Amino acid sequence: MIAIDNVQPLSPESLFELLKTEFPAYVNEQLGSNLAVEFAHVADIVNISFPEIIDGNAYTITVGDNNLEIIDHTTDGTYNTELLEQHLMEFLTLKAG
Repeated sequence: MIAIDNVQPLSPESLFELLKTEFPAYVNEQLGSNLAVEFAHVADIVNISFPEIIDGNAYTITVGDNNLEIIDHTTDGTYNTELLEQHLMEFLTLKAG
């Protein structure tokens, strides 16, 4: 689990909207790719998946008052998940910090 301070603070709904509208373009620009990114939101949890390259849910973000907790569901040997995680952390730090 990785925690990022939620300084703004972002609500689960506002984070979900930010991810849907800005994260796909951000990660694809960083990677020079055109990956499909899907999101699901229930209560204080936002799930992120990359259906073209990773089976199932890749990351779960739990939104709290003081921080965002990210759980990585990817397995070793799946695409380049370290790079995806790095760009997700950069995006969240930029938006929540």
